[in-house]
Amino acid sequence: MQVSVETTQGLERKLTISVPADKIDVEVKNRLRQIAKTQRINGFRPGKVPPSVIQKRYGASVRQEIAGEVMQRNFVEAIIAEKINPAGRPQFVAKSNEDGKDLEFEATFEIYPEVEVKDVEKIKVERPAVEVTDKDLDEMFVTLQKQHQTWKENKRKTKKGDKLTIDFLGRVDGEEFEGGKAEGFELELGSNRMIPGFEKDIIGMKVGEEKTITVTFPEDYHAENLKGKEAEFDIKVNKTEGPVLPKVDEDFAKLFGVEEGGVEALREEVKKNMTRELNQAVKAKVKEQVIEGLLEANDLELPSALVAQEVDVLRQQAMQRFVGQMDPKNMPELPADMFEEQAKRRVKVGLLLGEVIKTNDLKVDEAKVNELIESAASAYEDPQEVIEYYKTNKEMNQQMQNVALEEQAVEVLIASAKVKDKKSSFQDVMNPEGK
Repeated sequence: MQVSVETTQGLERKLTISVPADKIDVEVKNRLRQIAKTQRINGFRPGKVPPSVIQKRYGASVRQEIAGEVMQRNFVEAIIAEKINPAGRPQFVAKSNEDGKDLEFEATFEIYPEVEVKDVEKIKVERPAVEVTDKDLDEMFVTLQKQHQTWKENKRKTKKGDKLTIDFLGRVDGEEFEGGKAEGFELELGSNRMIPGFEKDIIGMKVGEEKTITVTFPEDYHAENLKGKEAEFDIKVNKTEGPVLPKVDEDFAKLFGVEEGGVEALREEVKKNMTRELNQAVKAKVKEQVIEGLLEANDLELPSALVAQEVDVLRQQAMQRFVGQMDPKNMPELPADMFEEQAKRRVKVGLLLGEVIKTNDLKVDEAKVNELIESAASAYEDPQEVIEYYKTNKEMNQQMQNVALEEQAVEVLIASAKVKDKKSSFQDVMNPEGK
């Protein structure tokens, strides 16, 4: 086998490989002999078909088949010998593939870039210094109460948080439009289900009251014919209900599975869950800053094959999210450019973190894997069952090992980065945009 290596452009390489004719011819003859033993051809007894007939009928396809196998096999031997690390599958082109002649072929592929992680010490991280306070816990209890609130009919003026049953009729340029009419429509004020201004203008109305309001459809509204248009809505309030929050007592605690210890036990359980979620959010924010700093400090040429593979992964994930909402047969093929930037980022992050892992000779920390599994399991009703599932499911366990190794790499980067603690609140960390 003769091999020559050529750099075509960027990360692309081309191997030209020549395999002696006798090696190919021997494999072709052996394969044809095997075929001759089993093939049935009219006019000949099984196993007695002349070699010339077998050659004429199957020779070309067998040689093509053998050539494909030889190209794959010799390509692997060549990249090992040349110490080349390909990224993605090669494209083979046979330049010469004839009886009695050497098989000469080209293999074109990309290689992984040389990665050197630098300027880690310049990465700046603001780590939220925060804990769950009594005030945070009180606010969470209000949220829990709202999840189990009931409604009581009233006759007063409506306010934010009330539920209304209304009729409405909308017009644009004096004409009714599709979807602009409803009767017995239930609307919770403050839910922001309607277009901007709609809910605000009916706060303060009472049962039986009628009113015409004017609002403007947003420029990004889903209906093309209504974008940016001013509309009038005739509103009639048929029923108003105010929220009634349940009393925080032992019965309330039982709603959340706390059978003993009452409200105090529930508070402890809720605080534990809030603390777990807070710690995860803090870790995620720190990691996000580290990754962002790593990307800014390190530029890489990316193999297009890896980016294309990642685009396919992201596309499949997006398609799976639509399963159940649409018939898969009617789903359009999502264009690659929708995912290209995200794919490039993921490939770059993977290469950089991979180099951190390699440079620091990091191995999976089983204690960290167990910690991650236990943390994930604690959110379920039966944590032990979830833990056993992770430990017995090879694929899920491997995923958690990958997460653990990635976290170990991030921890190495944090140790060298400029980290500053910043006093924060629970709401700032969990709801940074006030959502």
